[in-house]
Amino acid sequence: MLSFIGALEARANTVDSLLCVGIDPHPDMLSEDTPMASSELCLRLIESCSPYVCAFKPNIAFFERHGAEGMTVLRDVIAAVPADIPVILDAKRGDIASTAEAYAYAVFDVLGAHALTASPYLGSDSLAPFMNRPERGVFVLCKTSNETADELQGLLVDGEPLYLHVARKAKSWSTNENVGIVVGATDPYALACVRAAAPSLWFLCPGVGAQGANLKAALGAGLRSDGMGMLVSVSRSIACDSDPAGASANLRQGINDVRRASAST
Repeated sequence: MLSFIGALEARANTVDSLLCVGIDPHPDMLSEDTPMASSELCLRLIESCSPYVCAFKPNIAFFERHGAEGMTVLRDVIAAVPADIPVILDAKRGDIASTAEAYAYAVFDVLGAHALTASPYLGSDSLAPFMNRPERGVFVLCKTSNETADELQGLLVDGEPLYLHVARKAKSWSTNENVGIVVGATDPYALACVRAAAPSLWFLCPGVGAQGANLKAALGAGLRSDGMGMLVSVSRSIACDSDPAGASANLRQGINDVRRASAST
């Protein structure tokens, strides 16, 4: 059985894509604010974008807000994703002992996701339940794309930002080839620093699209030397497009144009 990272790389190579489409059914995107409308939006996105994506990333918050029916929708949405496309649940979990075990069971066994996002703030024992199955994965929050991220992530520890320590820790945790890190595309300098600290890890990079990150600058800073290792995560700008399939295809092509240009220099 492939490790999670092995499966992710296999998908990336099969469809020549580093695009990760976020599945975030915001209320203002829906015809009506109901679980059924959320389901319809999500299923349309999956059908439209599947030929062009490396992964899908549903955000659990937009399903939780609908209560039990919303969680049923989330499970059905994840099940609707083709089996060869990894699903990364954006849940930002972080707890210890039996609580972390329960989170892992819910995400992997009940909801059926292949990976999730998680906070490293409580230390490695809070992440162990997500890392102990090689075929399941975790993307650890490292340098996020929000405006106030540096309030904590940028604090200097032994003369360098905390997020670089997180990157190195994540590299050491990936003994099962199933750990990546979340690094915002909005700060190319930090992205390059993290790549230098963790040259082999896969990055989940939000910020392109509605948050305004420069795609070329982000890819130039975050790609591995083999042109891989970076999931460009885009949500609203694809979901709100009148042609999500076309938007996905165009963005995949834009990413690949930068990859090819980088490889030729």
